[in-house]
Amino acid sequence: MTLLIVMALLANPFAGGSPLPPGDMEFAEGRYPAAIAAYDSTLRATADSAKIFWRYARVHICQGDVAEKDQREGLYRLAVEEARISVRLDSSQGEGHTWLAASLGSIAMYEGSKSKVQLCTEIKDQLEKAIAINPRDDVAYSILGTFYMNLGNVSWIERQLARMFLGRLPDGGYDEAEAALLKAIALAPDVIRHHYELATLYRLRDRTAEARVEYEKTVSLQPVLASDPRRQKNAQHWLETMEKED
Repeated sequence: MTLLIVMALLANPFAGGSPLPPGDMEFAEGRYPAAIAAYDSTLRATADSAKIFWRYARVHICQGDVAEKDQREGLYRLAVEEARISVRLDSSQGEGHTWLAASLGSIAMYEGSKSKVQLCTEIKDQLEKAIAINPRDDVAYSILGTFYMNLGNVSWIERQLARMFLGRLPDGGYDEAEAALLKAIALAPDVIRHHYELATLYRLRDRTAEARVEYEKTVSLQPVLASDPRRQKNAQHWLETMEKED
């Protein structure tokens, strides 16, 4: 049984002993088209559609992360629609907010400057809602860490220009990013993304020794998403480059 299956079973969002949707087992094995087909079948049989729609969003984001470049945007925008449906059906499910934030972050690169500023506000709002509903949502904390890390890359001048012409950017930066990513790791220490993003943050802050520790952790863990091998490859390349420079 793979690590993600174990994690999924331990974090079964169906209360009261209800069975885990069959699609989650396919998702855990990286068989994304099979997961979608299983969710389609489950959707016809369940009264709680909100749980299925955030799963649709999750799998389409993961598909987009490993798809050809010309296919990614369509998958990410589909995920936005599905996550919005989940939240509209039942706003009390934190996962709907988490994956809505993730999908909005995924489409940001395809948007213009004003839309990106607006997305920043909505992404933060959705993540805060997800964490308020479930303070142990490591995925929400991980995305929040990446969100703050990106805000940390925005200079003071850029912030002022954005405020004048596009709208106010949310407050926050590298310190908030580190806190969120450390929280994600504390909640789920074996998730590659959490360590990889923290290593990236440490590199941005010229904290090379700490980045090395996190990249070493990244390459040591078992992949659980189709995009994890790419993260491990990047981490390994950086470690080898640093070893040559030492």
